[in-house]
Amino acid sequence: MYACIDLGSNSFHLLVGEWDDGRIRIVERCSEKVQLGEAVATSGLISDKAFRRGLACLENFRALMRKHPIRQYWALGTNAFRLARNTPDFLAAARKLGIRISVVSGVQEAVLIYAGVITSLPLNGERRLVIDIGGGSTEVIAGHRHERIITESLPAGTVAWRDRFFAGPSEDAKALEALMDEGLEAALTVFEPSRAAVARAGWDQAYASSGTVKMLKYICERQGYGENRITSSALRELKGTLAAGIAESGPLPGLKEDRRELLLPGWCVAAALMQVFAIETLHFSATALREGMLDFLVRNEKTMPIMRASTLPAVNRAS
Repeated sequence: MYACIDLGSNSFHLLVGEWDDGRIRIVERCSEKVQLGEAVATSGLISDKAFRRGLACLENFRALMRKHPIRQYWALGTNAFRLARNTPDFLAAARKLGIRISVVSGVQEAVLIYAGVITSLPLNGERRLVIDIGGGSTEVIAGHRHERIITESLPAGTVAWRDRFFAGPSEDAKALEALMDEGLEAALTVFEPSRAAVARAGWDQAYASSGTVKMLKYICERQGYGENRITSSALRELKGTLAAGIAESGPLPGLKEDRRELLLPGWCVAAALMQVFAIETLHFSATALREGMLDFLVRNEKTMPIMRASTLPAVNRAS
């Protein structure tokens, strides 16, 4: 069996799987909202509270891993680890718990996300635009089958946008809409330099993964905009509804309470990337980074030429 630990700026994820009769079989999934990236973009540090939350989560993951005959594991840290000055301290503390973490670059993260998304799609001639909206960064990849044409990691994410634009409480829907406009404009500035490259690459369908996309997808479904997708028109039309729902602290159909604080930042990032890249419909992908990690581990590169061991962090033997 193999274990993949995806350490995002918002959530930590554990995925345990094995190769079973020519297929990958998922044995265990676990996710915890850690928000390691809380205030990292502004302070440059993993806060003491986030540090403790992260280690507590890793202790839980370690206990779960011990229940299975894990042969190899892979623990990868993403944007918060890339930014924080005290990342070496967190890595050292994790090693004491028995988990060795490798920090991946934005491009390495994007490669694995693309690999994970395409595991759930048919291997046909369709050209894909793959997007992952994380807590600290957004990965954008255009490709065909196992070939990547462009690979970008862009510094806009839901936790960072929450800290930047929505840190204070507000009970005024109009004020929140104004902040949404500011957040949208800032995200447009981040994504705009990649517009031409994405257009040149060309794509037939756009797919997006992550908790933010899942949240927006559920809300769009409950509002009658179709299943398993987000449309640019839906985001525009729902802007006022979302702002009012947050201002009034009332229920929003499709929104889980633990995602509430990331709803408006998520809207800013998603609306901006759909506008910049002229995406009318964004299809939700349930597979992403950790599935790409697992696919790489169990297939050992034999059928995944998109990834090479020489360009990715080393895999760890389970103790």
